[in-house]
Amino acid sequence: MNVLHVPDRGDREQRGGSKSCSLSEMNKDAQLRATINQKLIETGERERLKELLRAKLTECGWKDQLKAHCKDVIREKGLEHVTVDDLVAEITPKGRALVPDSVKKELLQRIRTFLSQHASL
Repeated sequence: MNVLHVPDRGDREQRGGSKSCSLSEMNKDAQLRATINQKLIETGERERLKELLRAKLTECGWKDQLKAHCKDVIREKGLEHVTVDDLVAEITPKGRALVPDSVKKELLQRIRTFLSQHASL
């Protein structure tokens, strides 16, 4: 199976390169990401991936854990002292950390498969 790999800054770090990159590299990365995202949207794959993610997160209890965390934050700070922006800023890091590795790996594999099938990007 031929898999198209989209390099990112982490790849440069793993190869011993600098974390910083040139403006042209950032522009190329941004253009490539935009092209991939556009193809995902055009083919409907982006929506399918979002639905898969929603189902997996619900299935593993992620949604319930995050809901409980929201309630804890509101209880600690008081309802009148918490804005939606505050709540989002507070729960986002924990929400990302709570996504199981198996879910991340499955989504990544689906994206890699999609890219290998659309290698002309």
